[in-house]
Amino acid sequence: MTAMKYPQRVLRLQERLKRKKVSGMLVTHPGNRRYLSGYTPGDHSIGESSGMLLIPSRGAPYLLTDSRFSLEAEHEASGFAVRLYDKGLGACLKELLPELGIRSLGFEGDYILYSTYNRLEKMTGKLGIRLVSLGGTIERLRIIKTDEEIEKIRASVLLNEEVFRKIYARIKPGMTEREIALAMDNEMMMSGAESPSFQTIAAFGENAAKPHAVPTDRALKPGDTVLVDMGLVLDGYCSDMSRTFVAGPPGKTFIDRLRIVRRAQQEAINAIRDGAACRDIDRAARRVIRDAGYGDFFGHALGHGVGLEVHEEPRLSSRSRRKLRTGMIVTVEPGIYLPDWGGIRLENMVVVRDNGCEVLNRDATFLDM
Repeated sequence: MTAMKYPQRVLRLQERLKRKKVSGMLVTHPGNRRYLSGYTPGDHSIGESSGMLLIPSRGAPYLLTDSRFSLEAEHEASGFAVRLYDKGLGACLKELLPELGIRSLGFEGDYILYSTYNRLEKMTGKLGIRLVSLGGTIERLRIIKTDEEIEKIRASVLLNEEVFRKIYARIKPGMTEREIALAMDNEMMMSGAESPSFQTIAAFGENAAKPHAVPTDRALKPGDTVLVDMGLVLDGYCSDMSRTFVAGPPGKTFIDRLRIVRRAQQEAINAIRDGAACRDIDRAARRVIRDAGYGDFFGHALGHGVGLEVHEEPRLSSRSRRKLRTGMIVTVEPGIYLPDWGGIRLENMVVVRDNGCEVLNRDATFLDM
């Protein structure tokens, strides 16, 4: 992504700050930080930060970090004034906020520790600065992907498929869930990915009834159902895909249930377009599974947005009140999960278009059944 993108994104945020009558914003979320600046270091936890952005409503933005990340900051955050602190973030802000004339400071209320907020509130209170929670502000900028972002996500999706195909060809009875998950992860990294976009899932038999199963030392047996859920990060952007198959010839029960899940997925994909309600897309898929008699065995939402993070807005959920817009990217992942049998999930990623959607997966069906 060219450096020109970042000043434009900062300007869009600054316009929103002006409309909200907030004179600056502190950006702590790693995904939002990268979106606005190109600064790539992540955080090991919400309590350990590799840096924060300070975006005044007017003027040049700042990247605040320490000496561990000075080289990345200078190299990656083009257009940002880098301020290194050696006495902690609080001391840096205490000096910088009055210097910039900031009288009201936005913060990401959805991503900040309570203890951090207390320290921030105490410090800004002494300076006479008002704190304003602006959770979701930057996420609303991120929700519509540009053409360049769509192509980056497409590349991530296609590489993810390529990795799956390579490892799928090597899967055989006796391999464990951990071995398959690790093989997927290793192949991702050898193929140029930055990292998996989440912990890779490989689940056999009844373990596949757990939508977020953790791979174990269970060995694959002939006839086992295998559910793989995997994604990778390429050039900052995530992919997410689920495939379900059988170790050996599939039986009629598996084929019938797979067809139900595939039909549910296709009904949802057919309904996705600009202006469609997210909850209606979820209902379209859920109706197919319910009418087949498995309504009680599909508990999670149909899908979610994907971008710099693997779980973003919008959500394809019965509880969502959002409408889809052209340029949004979502997963479509219906499933059936039976505790004494196992589970089936099929997951592809689509980009919303004006009159429909485009499936980003090239291998959209995988199994011809």
